[in-house]
Amino acid sequence: MADGELNVDNLISRLLEVRGCRPGKSVQMSEMEVRSLCLKSREIFLQQPILLELEAPLKICGDIHGQYTDLYSSSDIHGQYTDLLRLFEYGGFPPEANYLFLGDYVDRGKQSLETICLLLAYKIKYPENFFLLRGNHECASINRIYGFYDECKRRFNIKLWKTFTDCFNCLPIAAIIDEKIFCCHGGLSPDLHNMEQIRRIMRPTDVPDTGLLCDLLWSDPDKDVQGWGENDRGVSFTFGADVVSKFLNRHDLDLICRAHQILKPSEKKPKYQYTGMGNSRPVTPPKNPTKRK
Repeated sequence: MADGELNVDNLISRLLEVRGCRPGKSVQMSEMEVRSLCLKSREIFLQQPILLELEAPLKICGDIHGQYTDLYSSSDIHGQYTDLLRLFEYGGFPPEANYLFLGDYVDRGKQSLETICLLLAYKIKYPENFFLLRGNHECASINRIYGFYDECKRRFNIKLWKTFTDCFNCLPIAAIIDEKIFCCHGGLSPDLHNMEQIRRIMRPTDVPDTGLLCDLLWSDPDKDVQGWGENDRGVSFTFGADVVSKFLNRHDLDLICRAHQILKPSEKKPKYQYTGMGNSRPVTPPKNPTKRK
């Protein structure tokens, strides 16, 4: 491999070699490789729309949070690399299946670097079949606190964490599948009146404390709320079934698919969490029942 050239196939192979090893086994990667992943995937993100328009068949996955070996049962992954690998073993490794991930790839889990690097590598390898949306943890002010900054600093340096930040600031925000399913990490916004508003968001961008972009990454449905309510997270809003129904009817959609919240163990049997009534159904893919923000 020439100096400065990224061999994405070799990197994917090394990242997958830990299957069957003890959970938490680190994958050796050079700083150059990781930096190249960020720069190349950033280019691809900017070449594609901020509001993706995708077609089925497509597997939708929620937060990973650095669980690299657990990528089988998803809502949020959050650096759980074991979760990520399990998910691919269950659903098929790319390009066997097409994927849309709903954000929160880093923080909390012990292997955020392996997790995000495999996801970015697959994005580079299969740019038209593998898609990553931004979660609220793909934001410097959040992952500076919840673990990703410390992992980058411990294994590489702060400069590389800043390179990841530049990449995260270019991730797409939402997706529409077959013109009928609206996907985002968090939820709806009182400022969202038409899809063109999402398309007009300029990248690169940080996540503001309020407004449309903030809400798409932070808001939550609440079956006990009518209209808009206060969010216990201290950020954005909660929204009721009436808001969902109006949104779906206005845009001729059937479903909202989102991540950002855990399911209780008792809620895992039906595989999806439905909030609302009739056609007003935000869907939250299940994730590990660990308290997360």
